[in-house]
Amino acid sequence: MALVYRPTMQFSGMLFSLLGWVLSCLTTYLPQWKNLNLELNELEIWTMGLWQACVVQEEGGMQCKDFDSFLALPPELRISRILMFFSNGSGLLGLLLSGFGLDCLKIGERQQEQKKRLLLFGGMLFWMSGITAIVPVSWVAHSTVQEFWDENIPDIVPRWDFGEALFVGWLAGFCLILGGSLLNCTICSTEVHLSSVHYAVAEQQDQCQHLETETRP
Repeated sequence: MALVYRPTMQFSGMLFSLLGWVLSCLTTYLPQWKNLNLELNELEIWTMGLWQACVVQEEGGMQCKDFDSFLALPPELRISRILMFFSNGSGLLGLLLSGFGLDCLKIGERQQEQKKRLLLFGGMLFWMSGITAIVPVSWVAHSTVQEFWDENIPDIVPRWDFGEALFVGWLAGFCLILGGSLLNCTICSTEVHLSSVHYAVAEQQDQCQHLETETRP
């Protein structure tokens, strides 16, 4: 059973981790972290990301402007930039290390302990990458909710709402954590090699033949 399920779990873990890393990189550069719909002009939708603010017009498409200063950004956007960079970097490093620790890779086939360490370290990096992807999007979502329900802001002032990038970031973090968990689960399982099975069967047959010869009159 371990011989069948271990490669499948490793493949699934790498697939989820790769998907999470791609979504994490996509979340970093999407400008839809916050959306703003103007009631006076429903044909325009304002969006804000980590790098730029955009306005989407029904007739003119999308026009974006990069932020002029990093220090002028709100605290949640400044910290989110750093955390998302860390998430992307640790996810990429986890993919490289875990790839060398896979059983299907013939390189270092006789060094199973080192391959297990690479898988363990890669899985931990995926956990870190997933957590650092969930934290910034959750922080921005929390601040958006606080601003939306702030009673000190007049009702006529437009309120920011959740953008699509937040949901992509949550999905990215979930996939990275799931992928790292699957890879770490394969470390606890023991792989049964076919040669060892044949050796055990042959040894058992020899013992049975030896007992038969002893019991014969």
